Amino acid sequence: MRDFVFNGQPSRVVFGVGALRHLGREIDALGATRALVLSTPEQAGQAQHVADLLGPRAAGIFPRAVMHVPIETAREARELAVRLQADCAVAIGGGSTTGLGKAIALESGLPILAIPTTYAGSEMTPIYGITEGGLKKTGKDARVLPRTVIYDPDLTLTLPVGLSVTSGINAIAHAAEGLYAQDSNPITDLMAGEGIAAMARAIRGLHTDPADVQARSEALYGAWLCATVLGNVGMALHHKLCHTLGGSFNLPHAEVHTVVLPHALAFNASAAPLAMARIAAAIGTADAAAGLWRLARDNGAPVALRDIGMREADLDLAADLAVRNPYWNPRPFAAAQRGELRALLQRAWSGEPPDSE
Repeated sequence: MRDFVFNGQPSRVVFGVGALRHLGREIDALGATRALVLSTPEQAGQAQHVADLLGPRAAGIFPRAVMHVPIETAREARELAVRLQADCAVAIGGGSTTGLGKAIALESGLPILAIPTTYAGSEMTPIYGITEGGLKKTGKDARVLPRTVIYDPDLTLTLPVGLSVTSGINAIAHAAEGLYAQDSNPITDLMAGEGIAAMARAIRGLHTDPADVQARSEALYGAWLCATVLGNVGMALHHKLCHTLGGSFNLPHAEVHTVVLPHALAFNASAAPLAMARIAAAIGTADAAAGLWRLARDNGAPVALRDIGMREADLDLAADLAVRNPYWNPRPFAAAQRGELRALLQRAWSGEPPDSE
């Protein structure tokens, strides 16, 4: 048995079909009386439904969350929370909305109650990201971890299949990197294996029947486990590349993770063979990188950066940005590996299978 350290994150999870009915009870448990409800413009209707459920506990709605949490949006939401004298934030939606709640909590300390409607997993981590001047800056702070998370599969039934698949593979990325993180441990390894397996089953099930509540439930369960892994360990090459591509080139978050993950795993395969074997076993394939590339392709997800808005002319800049202040990785990457990362990005841009295919 290897030596390890495990720190459980202090959050409360309410899981189940129809769990949103417990919202008022959970706000009361936080000791809150004035909740600011957050959403994207597209989910303003769901935000209004949440506010209606809260009744007099709702202080107002901010329906302008956007990808990668621009600093300007964060400041606007923080100022509204102060004006409304909000004592908590309720974030309904995906990573963009939860990320906005975290940006508010980072300065104010307001408790967050998260209601995920995608499988991004931000609700289970103390990791935040804010984009300023074209660069996405990330960090960890216990204040931004949502105090309570309500997982209700009913709220994900309208999530389009395409976004369900990319959001699910985004979740898998959290657990996959957790398996070779320098601070991994046996507990997070178990969560990672179970989370990846549950999400892979859910992706295949949802591609067949988007209205399958059991598959939706498995997807939320898998997202919870995968994100819990990310909340307890460090990030590596895959997340560095995705933060660079998303924050600096404004590419869609889940789709970037979906395209990049197989290539990042292929880059790390020789340095983390046990992790790759566990990932492959969880998704039922012989090779982790190739198996995840096929999982995306065969279930209708994009496999090329060029198909999600990346210009080939920007690949050199992306490689340069990625090797600045690199994250720890089992196979080190820095200026000396810039050429290899540039080749990785080229394959990802064109939609080629990873090197291991």
